[in-house]
Amino acid sequence: MQKQILISGSYEKNINKYEKGNHHVGISMWEFEWCPKYRYKMFKKWKYRKLAEACIRRAASENKIKWIELNVQPDHVQGTASIPLTMSPSKALQFLKGRSAFLVFRFHEKARLRYPKGHLWARGRFAASLGFVQVEVVNEYVRNQDEHHGTVWIMED
Repeated sequence: MQKQILISGSYEKNINKYEKGNHHVGISMWEFEWCPKYRYKMFKKWKYRKLAEACIRRAASENKIKWIELNVQPDHVQGTASIPLTMSPSKALQFLKGRSAFLVFRFHEKARLRYPKGHLWARGRFAASLGFVQVEVVNEYVRNQDEHHGTVWIMED
């Protein structure tokens, strides 16, 4: 007699998107948001926005975190990411904030004038888990942050 295994429709539809290991199958998708200390508008200039984005992406790649969508605003960072199943969201944010702050100060020395003690990011943070149904809605929201906040970017050096 043949056994029939019931697999959820969500799994079959998104089978290629799951992370597979020797003893686990799944995906951990999260929405993250955090701010610079004192909510200063540190990334109002386009070049500083791109620097912060590059530093955050590099910090993520060093820790096996995959950004699905990332948006740097003058006074906050928001995005959706996929983290390894073995990592907690709190640990992921610790890696992202710590390493990206180190890299920003390394490539933008004048930022030390605003933050002499080397604390770029505020202690607060936001994290919410996402599923395949929600991820597209949240990604659209993250993409449209410029219109939502009415952000005007300074393009000069």
